[in-house]
Amino acid sequence: MPSALTDLCRHPIVQAPMAGGASCPQLAAAVSEAGGLGFLAAGYKTADGMYQEIKQLRGLTGRPFGVNLFMPQPHYADPATVDVYRHQLAGEARWYDTPLGDPEAGRDDGYEAKLAILRDDPVPVVSFTFGCPARDAIAALKRAGTLTVVTVTTPDEAQAARNAGADAVCVQGIEAGGHQGTHRDDTGTDGSGIGLLTLITLIRESVQLPVIAAGGLMRGSQIAAALTAGADAAQLGTAFLVCPESGANALHKQAMTDPLFTRTELTRAFSGRPARGLVNRFMSEHGPYAPAAYPEVHHLTSGLRKAAAKAGDPQGMALWAGQGHRLARELPAGRLVEVLAAEMHAASAALALRDAS
Repeated sequence: MPSALTDLCRHPIVQAPMAGGASCPQLAAAVSEAGGLGFLAAGYKTADGMYQEIKQLRGLTGRPFGVNLFMPQPHYADPATVDVYRHQLAGEARWYDTPLGDPEAGRDDGYEAKLAILRDDPVPVVSFTFGCPARDAIAALKRAGTLTVVTVTTPDEAQAARNAGADAVCVQGIEAGGHQGTHRDDTGTDGSGIGLLTLITLIRESVQLPVIAAGGLMRGSQIAAALTAGADAAQLGTAFLVCPESGANALHKQAMTDPLFTRTELTRAFSGRPARGLVNRFMSEHGPYAPAAYPEVHHLTSGLRKAAAKAGDPQGMALWAGQGHRLARELPAGRLVEVLAAEMHAASAALALRDAS
């Protein structure tokens, strides 16, 4: 790992910040206590909600951890296309007996207030998704002693992160579960993005920044491969989602290895932004028609997703998952860190032995 992060954890294993409840203080604490780097997800939370989770996490561990922020999104969605999608979802609202949400609700998620809290009461690491913060915002966090990480999906985005003064980049391959962290929401959902190992190489040859690799990683041998390709650490989300400490819904956890769900796809169906999840009924029926409108679609479908979960119906939920979801292991988070680290070292040793022979 890069020297600045080496001091923070024993293993180059980062628990991905999964917004929506999975990345709770209990999960982050367990990962950090085991020698990895746990993360909280501030997306979809108020500034005070973020602060309370940080406070709770500090009560669970004295080890370093990180907090992830969503960058504010430009208001460019065509209201007419959102309205058409609203009409399409009318049947879902009747089926789940719940009203559709207000597309304009919660557009300002308190980004500036969250930054102010993190400047005044610093945490070890802050990462950003859906864009790159302004240079002065990163500089202020760095003055407070915080390491800054920007999620990138292309070499151009990595260059923007470098120019803004970021300490590291989280390189997200197309294999990753959940939302693609693209800086511009102008990508499709056809899966034509860049695979992780290729992307690591492209970015390594583009910028001189430490790299945290993310995208479909589920085994220590895959972490070793990412490190060999040039990454300094690996970030895993789906692998930790099924841990008992994870705050993910039980139906979501069960779906990871349920033979009913055989594959993942990128979709805008649930949020209006490309995100990878298990293919279910809702995704199949509405994905082809969902507009590029984030966070409007997210707020529109929020009640539906909650109602589906309450009804015990995974076919109406956003089952975010990476391509390696079938490799999920329901282990305590601390134990999973230990297993991943052992697998990583074994794979690295085997490679060194082959090279020496």
